[in-house]
Amino acid sequence: MIVRPRLHWFPLLFVWRGSVLPQISGRLLLIFAVSVGSVLGRDWWMQHYPDSALSIPPFTLMGIALAIFLGFRNSVSYERFWEARKQWGLLLIVARNLVIKLCALLPGREHEALRHELTRAIAAFAFALKHQLRGSDPAADLSVRLPPEWCDAVLAGRFPAQLILAALARRLAALRRDGALAEMEWLALGGDLDRLGEVAGACERIANTPIPYTYRVLMNRTIVIYCLLLPVGLTTTLGWLTPLIATFVAYTFLALETVGEQLEEPFGTEANDLALDALCHTIETTTCELAGLAPLGQVPPVKGFVLT
Repeated sequence: MIVRPRLHWFPLLFVWRGSVLPQISGRLLLIFAVSVGSVLGRDWWMQHYPDSALSIPPFTLMGIALAIFLGFRNSVSYERFWEARKQWGLLLIVARNLVIKLCALLPGREHEALRHELTRAIAAFAFALKHQLRGSDPAADLSVRLPPEWCDAVLAGRFPAQLILAALARRLAALRRDGALAEMEWLALGGDLDRLGEVAGACERIANTPIPYTYRVLMNRTIVIYCLLLPVGLTTTLGWLTPLIATFVAYTFLALETVGEQLEEPFGTEANDLALDALCHTIETTTCELAGLAPLGQVPPVKGFVLT
């Protein structure tokens, strides 16, 4: 996620870090080169093929249709991004509520070690879900937060977040059998575990159901062909202004496409993806504070105005 101080409109024109320019600069240079070539070859083309010269009106109609198409695609991508953010917001709320209930239902020094163990496990669930969604190794984060008897089984599984929930459910069931929890108390805690499972399932649905690949191919192909043909249509009327205008139009379309692609997969590590490292740290910090513990992780650093 890009985190920058608010800038005045003028310096904002020259922002490089935190924009999509690094990703599309190569394609923009290609469009600029094609524009220069179109201007240089304009007189030769008009002399030999005067009846086949392109003009601006067809590209105006095509550009409007393409802009609508891009707007629809970006709306779909942002909807996925916002749904993912809401699920992680719900994860924070449920984790805090669960720790508050544990502290209230298991008071006293005789339950202190148990409260701390369960609080660490709830924080570990957030880290496990992050790694599960990103396809990264959770060993470093989980080994310091989970009890040793849980850790091996959780790390050996394909779905560590669900395995942590299962271990939490077994621990709470054992407390119910031992009489440490009443029936209604156990049901209340179990309801929060169910909600954590629903959050994990919703995030998996988003991560495992991308926008259809054919849709992406069609979008990319249409934009590239349009931007390559645009200088040919502009050069007959704009002359040497063609490289400037064509490159700026290409920047608009290519930037929108790139932002849409990044928002489409909100759990990654690109500049516009969700800051899951920071969210996990927030969840751990707030749950540990409620239980009287010190968080184990450090605040994720901001590198190049990007918070992961």
